[in-house]
Amino acid sequence: MNGRANGHVTNTTQSYDVIIVGAGISGVNAGYRMQTTLPNSSYTILEGRADLGGTWNLFKYPGIRSDSDLHTFGFPFNPWTKENPIATGESICTYMKETASKFGIDQHFQFKHKVVSADWSSDAQLWRLEVDNEGTRKIFYAKFIIMGTGYYSYEKPLKAHIPGLEKFKGTTVHPQFWPEDLDYKGKKMVVIGSGATAITLLPALVEGGVGHVTMLQRSPSYVMSQPQRKTGVVNFYERFLPTWISLRITRIRFLVLPYLFYLFCRRWPDKARALLMGEAQKQLPKDFPMDPHFTPTYNPWDQRLCLCPDGDFFKCFANGRAQVVTSTIDTVTSDSILLSNGEKLDADIIVTATGLNLQFCGNISLSVDKQPVAVPSRFMWRATMLSGVPNLFLIIGYVNASWTLGADSASRLLTRLMGFMAKNKYTSATPRISEEEAKEKRLPLNLTSTYVKSGVGNMPHAGAKAPWLPRDNYMRDSWFADRGDLRLGLEFVGKSS
Repeated sequence: MNGRANGHVTNTTQSYDVIIVGAGISGVNAGYRMQTTLPNSSYTILEGRADLGGTWNLFKYPGIRSDSDLHTFGFPFNPWTKENPIATGESICTYMKETASKFGIDQHFQFKHKVVSADWSSDAQLWRLEVDNEGTRKIFYAKFIIMGTGYYSYEKPLKAHIPGLEKFKGTTVHPQFWPEDLDYKGKKMVVIGSGATAITLLPALVEGGVGHVTMLQRSPSYVMSQPQRKTGVVNFYERFLPTWISLRITRIRFLVLPYLFYLFCRRWPDKARALLMGEAQKQLPKDFPMDPHFTPTYNPWDQRLCLCPDGDFFKCFANGRAQVVTSTIDTVTSDSILLSNGEKLDADIIVTATGLNLQFCGNISLSVDKQPVAVPSRFMWRATMLSGVPNLFLIIGYVNASWTLGADSASRLLTRLMGFMAKNKYTSATPRISEEEAKEKRLPLNLTSTYVKSGVGNMPHAGAKAPWLPRDNYMRDSWFADRGDLRLGLEFVGKSS
């Protein structure tokens, strides 16, 4: 049946058992788990953009790379085989395309299909999705929705509140929307921020021929060098064991050792601070001042630890074309930034690397029986479902480990839940939280970063005990995904007669 809705042509409907929204790391991973765990269930992956890749297809700034090792950020069912654990955005996109093709996941993509709204019908026990396909409005139906949409807005970056920025006559750039034709060779640049993006940008800009670049930070971050394996060098076990076993051992190494270091940082923050700062000082040029540029005021892992391959961030200060300044901005003029300490930074280009605009469920209008769902008012069951919302799953990764570890444990949990429901002839599962459990709220992302604090009003809540705890322990989540009791905190409904 054809018709019109909101001025758009409405095509015939499509129905699936499961609709996955987003063709990034989470969507590809969920597709694999769907077809291997529930091979008789139909699914499609709707992607609003024209290609897969998610974050790695969106961001185009110089030097874009992973901030986690690819041995754990990569898919467990298709291990990363290259020597470098920290990989460029381009190579990650290539790896994702190869994975999707290898396992036939690419046959399920529908690109340029942006989900606008989704309404659950208790009567039909189905989700009804309105989808925009380049101006054509389509209707999809599904028993389940998996949101592989990440946790930030693709359309709107976090607005940087920088006094006087509107007076700047040069070029202002946000890393999320880096112009492909931006010519920065020989120019004076100021990168505002001290997170993973700024630490990635500086060495890339120096290598790309920038005249001079300043990283302007209000407060420093912890930065740790991640050694890249040199060509031809092999681990001792790789000489004797089959490749598949060697790759498994390598993955376990990169899974366990960073987590132990995380626990060390949280248990003995003073010792961890001394270790990280000591290693940074070894990497920096001789007599480079540590204070205040590399002396964070917070404990390690209160904010995400930044990695740089082979210490490239520290090394970029050696030739004098890069510097770091720690201060606050008094105002921006037409051609410079005036700091509260009296310094002046001349600039042709200002880069606002100030974080992401947090957003859950891809800005999709959600409703249950036509009643709008306010995501920030809900609690997260097992960090994967929203209280009071049936058959809707959110894929959220880790902030203290690789995103994909969380995405995969979530997908394994959700596909097991779907199988459990089919076996017991349940048509819907809805998280229900008691008034007592809802009294103690926690953040689902356990970080104190500025962009996380700014986005608190956009996030759902976590609780103080299971099944409402935030996602922060892969070992626990992985065990539960495969073996845990699925009934706690869920209300099940059977098929209507």
